[in-house]
Amino acid sequence: MSDIIKLLPDAVANQIAAGEVVQRPASAVKELIENAIDAGADKIQLIVKEAGKALIQVIDNGFGMSVTDARMCLERHATSKITQAEDLFAIRTMGFRGEAMASIAAIAQMKIKTRKHNQQLGTCLQVEGSKVLSQEACSCPAGTNISVKNLFYNIPARRNFLKSNPSEMRYIIDEFTRVALAHSSIHFTLHHDGQEVFHLPQTQLKQRIIHVLGNNYNEKLVPLDEETNVIKVKGFIGKPSFAKRTRGEQFFFVNNRFIKDSYLNHAVTMAYQGLLPPDTFPLYVLFIEINPAKIDINVHPTKTEIKYQDETAIYAIIRAAVKRSLGLYNLTPSLDFEQETGFERMISPQPINEIKQPSIQVNADFNPFKTDKNYAQQTYNTQQGIPNNWETLYQINTENKVKQGDFGLDKPMENNFERLALADVKNDRRVFQLHNRYIVAQIKSGFMLIDQQAAHERILYERFLSQLDNHKGLSQQMLFPKSVTFNAADFELMHDLLPDLLSIGFQISSFGKNTLMIEGVPADIAENNNLETILEQLLEDYKNNVRHLKLSKRENVARTLAKNAATKAGKQFGVEEMNTLIDQLFACKMPSTSIIGKQIVVTFTLAELAEKFGK
Repeated sequence: MSDIIKLLPDAVANQIAAGEVVQRPASAVKELIENAIDAGADKIQLIVKEAGKALIQVIDNGFGMSVTDARMCLERHATSKITQAEDLFAIRTMGFRGEAMASIAAIAQMKIKTRKHNQQLGTCLQVEGSKVLSQEACSCPAGTNISVKNLFYNIPARRNFLKSNPSEMRYIIDEFTRVALAHSSIHFTLHHDGQEVFHLPQTQLKQRIIHVLGNNYNEKLVPLDEETNVIKVKGFIGKPSFAKRTRGEQFFFVNNRFIKDSYLNHAVTMAYQGLLPPDTFPLYVLFIEINPAKIDINVHPTKTEIKYQDETAIYAIIRAAVKRSLGLYNLTPSLDFEQETGFERMISPQPINEIKQPSIQVNADFNPFKTDKNYAQQTYNTQQGIPNNWETLYQINTENKVKQGDFGLDKPMENNFERLALADVKNDRRVFQLHNRYIVAQIKSGFMLIDQQAAHERILYERFLSQLDNHKGLSQQMLFPKSVTFNAADFELMHDLLPDLLSIGFQISSFGKNTLMIEGVPADIAENNNLETILEQLLEDYKNNVRHLKLSKRENVARTLAKNAATKAGKQFGVEEMNTLIDQLFACKMPSTSIIGKQIVVTFTLAELAEKFGK
């Protein structure tokens, strides 16, 4: 019997490795930019077309490569970062595995131009599917210029699974901003389809954060700097009042490498405990410096996970450092007694001859125990300056009638509960509101209890779905158009959602860099609603639903808008409003189930009530 185990060809092995290293265009962007940083570049340009599907180009002014190095960089496990296993515990570079270039070359058409600073001519290589098509000398600037075209051209299944251009561009921007924040001393630029998205000159960390996230972040940042014998933590955290409903502005860097760590994120969140509004997330950009021998970064090919020797101590240090910064830079107003001149004047001593004795008028004949009504009333009115006919200014209605705006009743308030329960409206349906949260409606077999917020969410959800299918959402023009600014990644995601938002009834157009102008809103959303909050929550719910619930974009938009536009618990309804809500609810396809799968209506029969009373 012949042997069945065979060594895979290099091209096949590289494609297999590419499945882990290069998951989407953003992965290739990350690897190429990190190589440029390791090459000592202080100026890096990123150019992408069609969200990286057509072209990813990284140009740097780093060390460059020789003819041999240019060819060797395409081999698997070929790297200049380490030479022996012990080097894994002293890594300071971004890359070290030697897999990225070989993986990218296996699934794309790559062109490399590179020249060392001390050489006159450079090298030009053309590679396609791990095969070197040509290698020749060329004239090019010092540094390296790598172009990656038609990513996944030879793996159609992987290419078909890529998302829309705005979604893929958002992933690229995420990777770009993480690297740019970690290296503020490097000049970065990003161009997409001929338009400049980022222009980040060399600067300090705070200015880099402002350039990346937006000019309005200057007043939101609180500095943090803590040094211990275990780690050193520095960076900036956000003021609690500026916390957002969306994630995406939380950055952890360990030795200048971006990491994802829910455990350390929990440490920061616990430091903000009691300071944040509900369902909001604080901004932070924190850099941890630690001895490389005490961590293991060789956990995953993406190098975004790290193992620590003393994770508990790092958790405690980060939590304490954040709390200390929030305390040092107190966000509550304090009195400055040296500058409060008005306070000083109030307590400053006066000469005795300038102090005047207060004059108090006393009625020596007043007797509060005297029973003469006319005397007491006259004395009191005289002292207080109240007219004698004060009783005529306010008359008590002895019938104590209910206002016409309540439940349409006009009878004495002998028993409030009984009055509400006996309210008669159209179709002989008796309804009333319970604690401004639930609607109680009488039916033949007993009564039903309706969650008013969940009911309204279900109504709006099915209405928005219908409008998305028919592209006939009603819109109301805003009296004053409103502009909303996003970070670059969320702005790309908003472009992806824009066709659906227009179908529902929004009137939105681009208005400068990363800014949208809202001129109209759907008829079901009040104009006085906080549109910025609604759109932020739309983005956050969309990200979470895609990640966890795997909902379609259409269902995501309808669900999120319904959740944010629905009437919240605590709103008082009139009888007509309650009846309209009930009618619209039972006209839905699924009136008894909320948009999150819980009950909307609970029914109680007369038999169940009789049983409660022991009958």
